[in-house]
Amino acid sequence: MPEIDGWTLCHRNTALRGMGRKCPGLIVIIGPMHIMKFGGSSVADAGRIHSVADIIISRNKTDGVPPVVVVSAMKGVTDALIAAAAAAESGDTSYKTALAGLRQKHHEAVKALITDNSIGTTLQTEMDFILDELGEILHGVELVRECSLRTNDLISGFGERLSSLLVAAHIADRGVRAEAVDARKIIRTDDDHGRAAVDFNITENLIRTRLVDRESIFIVTGFIASTADGVATTLGRNGSDYTASILGAALNVESVEIWTDVDGVLTADPRIVPDAWVIRELSFQEAMELSFFGAEVIHPYTLIPVIEKDLPVYIKNTLNPSAPGTRIARTAAPKDRPITGIASIDDVSMITIEGGGMVGMPGVASRIFASVAKSGANIIMISQASSEHSICLVCRREEARKAADGLKKDLSDAISSRMIRNINLTDGLEIIAVIGENMRGQVGLSGKLFSALGDSDVNILAIAQGSTELNISFVIESRRKSEAITAIHRAFIG
Repeated sequence: MPEIDGWTLCHRNTALRGMGRKCPGLIVIIGPMHIMKFGGSSVADAGRIHSVADIIISRNKTDGVPPVVVVSAMKGVTDALIAAAAAAESGDTSYKTALAGLRQKHHEAVKALITDNSIGTTLQTEMDFILDELGEILHGVELVRECSLRTNDLISGFGERLSSLLVAAHIADRGVRAEAVDARKIIRTDDDHGRAAVDFNITENLIRTRLVDRESIFIVTGFIASTADGVATTLGRNGSDYTASILGAALNVESVEIWTDVDGVLTADPRIVPDAWVIRELSFQEAMELSFFGAEVIHPYTLIPVIEKDLPVYIKNTLNPSAPGTRIARTAAPKDRPITGIASIDDVSMITIEGGGMVGMPGVASRIFASVAKSGANIIMISQASSEHSICLVCRREEARKAADGLKKDLSDAISSRMIRNINLTDGLEIIAVIGENMRGQVGLSGKLFSALGDSDVNILAIAQGSTELNISFVIESRRKSEAITAIHRAFIG
């Protein structure tokens, strides 16, 4: 059990429940404790926020202990902030109109959600202070015509700061104790702006110290954090899921719940496969593979903190709270099919490095990967023929051109000596991944998969499979995405 300033926090030890809130050296929290995260679609407007508050207050009554809640910015706000920053950087004063729109949006939500004049006045003052601060920062960006990654991180987090105040005030307005918490005070990161890495040791101590009072429902800002010097950082776009799991691991909660606008993780994208259905249980490995390959209901980093603590994660629907959702845990119930789900990554490009001189030459691969790393590109998928005659690297389109240009420069000696014949870049591609723990040891699965694609006249450009046999990934032309996913779903999932 974690210790905080000489007190011991215990909320999962049933033997200690019923002893009261506090006794010497011991803080006892009655009932199970949960982290609940609500995304932008869940807090899109006043009506959605009211529904979210219903869910939170109901959980508070059921559990007998207040949940810790993580909220994203209202839907569209983060995009508007990033666009405003870009406009200010280019000297376009339209950012002022965007700022006025954000002010009006939040003011209207206050009017719709707050009935107590005292709470409303305090909230309005706090929000106006934050929005005035935002205006000053954007004006500074306009003056210097520059928006660094550091400044962009600072601007991007204003939506969460506003929504956490709004949700907390609305719950308080309904007679339940609630308090907004700025995650910049409790999540410590390095200074890699845009995708900061968390210092878990310091962060866990900060979280346990700040969130020890369990009389209030804490409404924590998602997505944002800070360095040791107090400089604002972000955990990557859509990083509020990650915030929730960091809090869950630090507090050793009963579960982490990700509330979104779908009933759970689906077998495929329902926009492509209308009869895709909810997967009731996923293993951590399956969920990580699906999230990495584009399943949008969960952030790829979300599971990293909870795996170590073996905490289950639930994907739930704010619009349908009674639905069971998807449970993600170390082990999942056995499935009666080899493939659990299908995911895809849009708008990727493939770099193909070919040359007879690469065969049997030590160090060629290391030079290739070093060059790509230097360009700042992230390699999503790798495929190499056993003959070593060619290597295919798949990156996101916006990174691939820079990586290809870097390779041509860094490997110019090998190109001039004919060791490498070509470095080609192919755009307009899609990665599709079929994922499932039952794929391991399934004889004939690859044959059935490629037969299904062949019957739909889908050409495969590159293939990769990990040694765990949990995932088969392949690259096709983007225009054939729908046919490929539909064919696989029909053949394996139905």
